[in-house]
Amino acid sequence: MKDLLPIGSVVLLKDATKKLMIIGILQINPSDNNKMHDYLGVLYPEGFIGEKNNFLFDHEDINDVIFTGYQNPEREVFIKAIGTLYDQQQKQENESVTEQ
Repeated sequence: MKDLLPIGSVVLLKDATKKLMIIGILQINPSDNNKMHDYLGVLYPEGFIGEKNNFLFDHEDINDVIFTGYQNPEREVFIKAIGTLYDQQQKQENESVTEQ
């Protein structure tokens, strides 16, 4: 599992001029075959101004981390739990591919 940035982090994506603030992690995109993305972001400093201005992106799309959001023990427990779920999902997907 990759090191995911915390909610509230502000980033600049590759080839972008506008910053994004992360408001969600490990988000599913139902309009793209339920593909999972690392982050959901909104424009910074504007924040949420409608669903059409939400952006799904992955960690490798980030060029620069401008600000790292709040981290505490509660977040660490959360990250560990989703890491376990992610590992289980990857194992199941690998087993499905092997069976085919």
